[in-house]
Amino acid sequence: MACVRLAEGGRVERHVETFATTTADLERLSAWLAGHGVTHVAMEATGVYWKPVWAVLCEGDFALVLANAHHVKAVPGRKTDVNDATWLADLVSHGLIRPSFVPPMAVQALRDLTRTRKQLTREKASHVQRIDKLLQGANLKLGSVLSDIMGQGGRAVLDTLAAGESDPERLADLVRTKVRASRAQLTEALRGRLADHQRLLLGLHLAQADAITAAIARIDVEVNARLEPFRDTVTRLSRMPGLSDVSASVILSEIGFDMSRFPTPAHLVSWAGLCPRNDESAGKRRSTRLRHGAPWLKTLLVQSAWAAVRAKATYPQALFHKLKARRGPKKAIVAVAASSRLWKTKLCWTEQRPD
Repeated sequence: MACVRLAEGGRVERHVETFATTTADLERLSAWLAGHGVTHVAMEATGVYWKPVWAVLCEGDFALVLANAHHVKAVPGRKTDVNDATWLADLVSHGLIRPSFVPPMAVQALRDLTRTRKQLTREKASHVQRIDKLLQGANLKLGSVLSDIMGQGGRAVLDTLAAGESDPERLADLVRTKVRASRAQLTEALRGRLADHQRLLLGLHLAQADAITAAIARIDVEVNARLEPFRDTVTRLSRMPGLSDVSASVILSEIGFDMSRFPTPAHLVSWAGLCPRNDESAGKRRSTRLRHGAPWLKTLLVQSAWAAVRAKATYPQALFHKLKARRGPKKAIVAVAASSRLWKTKLCWTEQRPD
């Protein structure tokens, strides 16, 4: 549903029309807007359904505005598609919509790659958990003697189990890495009863984990190729405590390469959702909970903060221990993730621009 608002000579005219979501109809929408002389187009962010509309309209000569649905709620009790379109047209005509950040197509592609990598990593972890559950059902305590059952020694044992071997002595011989458990403890942990259907399931889970690992490797190659012009930036970020090359690539894909849209580090922290909200009335602060912000970026920075506080003699560790005793570990780790001193370092690539 699209509404065109035309103001001329103190009079306001509105034209509403319905379009399908096919590419041909979206192109007709673009031509319809251009025919009415539209210069600004606002649309509501609804899942991923706004993306094809945005991709078609960005080819035209329009100033596009993506509106947060929470910020443009209409009067309750009058919810229809026509009213929503008319309300958006009125808001954008008066400049009352704060546009959401929509990165360039190159950054959006990088986002898709890094987010898919994280989803695949979660899926692989789920398969590893299923493997451990399968072993526990067969009374094989491999996870009790090995910290990583998918490591070099653990994977050798799993492959041999799936192939049909059941002798605990032979299985123990496959663990060549250094473990804390003694030889007797290792042998007893590998003494179990793995049924035929469990061997089949074990092989399937291992194959799925290998396929996901191969997919992650392909994504890493593509991400590295796309970030090659910004290799110096990735290297600078990865030198910070708690950040790896993968974390640096995710930060760049979520924030983008142009830091001019963030006037100060505090604006970037607020956009990421790492600063407490302002909810005060009658002199009382009612809530300081974090906003949702950018969930992919916020979770990564908190995870990286936990890794950073383990680095000895560093600013993140000192800040964490300073706040932990007074505010607790959860608030302290969020403060480390939102530290302006760290964000000022992250803003060091402001001068770089994509081609």
